[in-house]
Amino acid sequence: VRVCANVAEMSPAVWHQIRQTSLSGVFYACHTAIPHLRRRGGGWGCEPRSVEGVVDHALPLVGGRVGGEGGARRVVLRLGRDREPVDRARRRPGAVRLHVDAEPGGAHGGRERRVPLQRRLAAGRDHAARAAGVRRVVHCSTGGVHGHVEAPPADEDAPFSPGDIYQRTKLEGELLAQAAMREGAPVSVIRPTGIYGPGDLRFLKLFRAIHSGAFRMFGSGEVTYHMTYIDDLVQGIVLAGEHPAAVGEIFLIASDAYTTLNDLVRTIADALKVAPPRGHLPMAPLLAAATMCEWICRPLGIDPPLHRRRCEFFTKARAFSNDKAKRYLGFQPRVTLEEGILRTAAWYREQGFLPAPRYQAA
Repeated sequence: VRVCANVAEMSPAVWHQIRQTSLSGVFYACHTAIPHLRRRGGGWGCEPRSVEGVVDHALPLVGGRVGGEGGARRVVLRLGRDREPVDRARRRPGAVRLHVDAEPGGAHGGRERRVPLQRRLAAGRDHAARAAGVRRVVHCSTGGVHGHVEAPPADEDAPFSPGDIYQRTKLEGELLAQAAMREGAPVSVIRPTGIYGPGDLRFLKLFRAIHSGAFRMFGSGEVTYHMTYIDDLVQGIVLAGEHPAAVGEIFLIASDAYTTLNDLVRTIADALKVAPPRGHLPMAPLLAAATMCEWICRPLGIDPPLHRRRCEFFTKARAFSNDKAKRYLGFQPRVTLEEGILRTAAWYREQGFLPAPRYQAA
């Protein structure tokens, strides 16, 4: 998550968001990936980087080594200036580099902040790959570049229709990766969908609302949504980084089945052992409230408690085909939605984010 502000002027709430996304998020991603590397017999793990603020000098290195027999040899988290060379620590001939950029959906994450970041990272990525002898670059885009899917399920050739600043700038980053492909760079692009699982906090608000009985379904609830469990995503990333057929290709990385919001909410309620929500509310009042929140909060630099991008959860269809990843890479998702939701709910409880079960759902 990138925040353009003087560190001295940042609020504790903003720093909490940065820490949760850029440190906790990286930790849980590495925590999931490292066992896969161990099962493969070794190799270099991850070296993620975060852009945390505008300061007068580089922030200190925060890092550690994750070792162990047959395991990943190193994981480093670095907090630094965005102009710091991206390729400094990538000098491992034959390595595979994963490029990921994410900024959770605040309403005031402006294009003027995201586009330069995407371009700097993409340019640094390609320079690093060529200069350091990297044999493969995996660029992590998003299924969101397709926006609302008019004719589900969408495949990799479906038209682009990004619906917000996050999706638009992710698309710009992907197009730079595609340009590198055309120039012969060893690049693969993946487009994950609806990532969830232990370590994820993005869906925690939904789980909590369903658990407390506060959740309300807006609209029909029959719009499609495509979840992908974190272990299946890691499998897709590894295949995109190692399989010879992945070079120069784009892959949607998704579970085998998409669902409707009604079924997703029922599945979460069953896992939490609570009664599923009942009834539906119209979308128009919600959209009006979101527009008003943005209108009031944006001039103040405040992330509004409700914004239109979140409302799209109830209105935009997201359903995809993973057939290409299966045919080219041998990708095989292993975790069903029901099992993945159970594991995620259990992790939330282990972390104290959710209380123990209250009663068995009928």
